[in-house]
Amino acid sequence: MFIDKAIIQIKGGNGGNGAVSFHREKNVAAGGPDGGDGGRGGNVVFIVQDGTNTLADFRYKRKFKAEPGQNGGSGRCFGKAGADCVIPVPRGTLVYDNETGRLMADMSGDEPFIAARGGRGGWGNSHFATPTRQVPRFAKPGVPGEAFEIRLELKLLADVGLVGFPNVGKSTLISVVSEAKPEIADYHFTTLTPVLGVVRIAEGTSFVMADIPGIIEGASDGVGLGHDFLRHIDRCRLLVHVVDVAGSEGRDPLEDFEIINRELKAFNPDLASRPMLVAGNKCDMASDEQLERFREAMEERGYEYFPMMAAIAHGTGELVNRCGELLSRLPPIRTYEAEAVPAVPEVATGDRSVRIENHDGVYFVEGEWLLRLLQTTNLEDTDSLQYFQRVLQSSGVIDALVKAGIHEGDTVSIYDLEFDFVY
Repeated sequence: MFIDKAIIQIKGGNGGNGAVSFHREKNVAAGGPDGGDGGRGGNVVFIVQDGTNTLADFRYKRKFKAEPGQNGGSGRCFGKAGADCVIPVPRGTLVYDNETGRLMADMSGDEPFIAARGGRGGWGNSHFATPTRQVPRFAKPGVPGEAFEIRLELKLLADVGLVGFPNVGKSTLISVVSEAKPEIADYHFTTLTPVLGVVRIAEGTSFVMADIPGIIEGASDGVGLGHDFLRHIDRCRLLVHVVDVAGSEGRDPLEDFEIINRELKAFNPDLASRPMLVAGNKCDMASDEQLERFREAMEERGYEYFPMMAAIAHGTGELVNRCGELLSRLPPIRTYEAEAVPAVPEVATGDRSVRIENHDGVYFVEGEWLLRLLQTTNLEDTDSLQYFQRVLQSSGVIDALVKAGIHEGDTVSIYDLEFDFVY
């Protein structure tokens, strides 16, 4: 089954929690804190898997999660890092953040892509020992792994794309110039999925040709199958427009030609400027007047025209050789640049950020890192509370509150913690 779109959920593994532990050994007094750090959570990694050209594997499995890191232990033992979750996809798959629409990666090369990073492991209490705080009774929990809703969209990698109305001979053409074996029959929409074939010109010289399911008028608006598969033409370096010059189904070949070109331009204006060759098929069924009329029309429009009879491979060699000549001079297959992560409208505080809102003199402060910090803080422990206050100062949260207009005595609310501001 050919599926070229899928939406999945991915999540990096959570980091392991740091340990609160104290060294205990006979004849060793006050051994001190020895809690180890938690392990790093695993990443979610996309890799390219050649030999597949469908996203059908994601039809039933839609949730992917990397392993969490193990918690730290006593004796400064670090937790084990979580294993990565590796997701193979066909070459040419685009990875989008479905929530924002941002393109995260184009899986056209061989480099793996880390889509969701695992969380860092939390520090054990051995990190917080100081000359004045010799018995830290707190540690840091692991950082949660990144989570995304991902949209996968496959755009096949092909050098040459065959376009044209249904039943004009595209499948027949690719079957005689390559080893591809598409279904061929005398009715519309015989080809329901794109078909790839490798066309070999000479020893060591070849290119990939794609048979795109028949496009009809209105395809760019979702009519027929064209809307589903027009995207697969985006990467093609060269287009071959196959036309039934005999008009065997009662249509005008020139009108067919213009309709398809309009649909390509409506779908993506860049396709209108893409190099294109015109293949006039079913010449044995056309009259001399029809053949001459179509040839003159193509010459007037500036297109290279190749008459052929694909069913008996007549004229296909000239077309294939010309494709090879043009491809040797054309740029490589198009790849898409990943988009940068958009800036978050938050108050910058060093390498961290917070959101501050004033509601009737109560200043609400929010930030993911602040929530994690609160989870590590034992508000009943003096040392832990002092550490929390120092982090607020050093991270710039206090300065951000002052810039927001807070006055001494105003209330600060950080999630479930409230206190009066003293500067």
